Amino acid sequence: MANKDVDALTGIETTGHEWDGIKELNNPLPKWWLYVFYVCIAYAMVYSVFYPSWPWFHGYVKGVLGYSTRAEFKQGMAAFEQSRSVWVDKIAAASLQQINDDPQLLEIATAGGKVIFGNNCAPCHGTGATGRPGGYPALVDDDWLWGGTLDDIDTTITHGIRNTTDSNARFSQMPAFGADGILTSAQIAAVADHVLAISGQGPDNAEGAAVFADNCVACHGELGTGDQSVGAPNLTDRIWLYGNTKQAIINQVTKPHQGVMPSWQGRLSDVEIKQAAVYVHSLGGGQ
Repeated sequence: MANKDVDALTGIETTGHEWDGIKELNNPLPKWWLYVFYVCIAYAMVYSVFYPSWPWFHGYVKGVLGYSTRAEFKQGMAAFEQSRSVWVDKIAAASLQQINDDPQLLEIATAGGKVIFGNNCAPCHGTGATGRPGGYPALVDDDWLWGGTLDDIDTTITHGIRNTTDSNARFSQMPAFGADGILTSAQIAAVADHVLAISGQGPDNAEGAAVFADNCVACHGELGTGDQSVGAPNLTDRIWLYGNTKQAIINQVTKPHQGVMPSWQGRLSDVEIKQAAVYVHSLGGGQ
């Protein structure tokens, strides 16, 4: 019989292996650990008999119980859709005002609208609907370009703004007063001063007021309060899409930005558009 190599320090037999002077002690696994290991093996074998387990030539071993996580998921989704369809049908049958007047229906529609907004609208308007720099308006205030009633919001979501895919899209176009040579640089600077004045950010400017009266009142109104029927913004409330400095106003008058919003008709169902409209209306600025 070969001599057993015993570690002098611990008195434990080694495996006989040695690496760079380091020997491995031959410590067997505890009995309880081995028993647990054997139980796990037995459990795995029993599990593979009853449940889907091993890959096979044309799929996998399905198990004697025929259990399927995919089938369970489909059943769960079907049950969810069935319970959801009750509210979907109610929202579909109700007008926007009826939804708004029914507390329970309003709660359901608003909850769904919040999810729809997060998935489709937040990239431009922000997760909190507070807008983003570059012309993406906040939807939490009472400053509306095209109106803030339920019907107005529903129409805007349905058809969009200045897009080329929906013939019913809201459309307006501010002239490029500078780029097209309608006004001189001096006139544009003067009207910018007037816009700052009517928004409480600068002194009165008679020359700018005259230019404004001749060129801007048709859309923005005599007082500069805007016209939602043509999407002309209110210039007196200090809510700006493209900046509130004199240079930003000059840039907009010279060669204006023309924001575009896609039509969501066809991308979202009529019920989803209703839900989104109700949610936006509930954010605080709905008219």
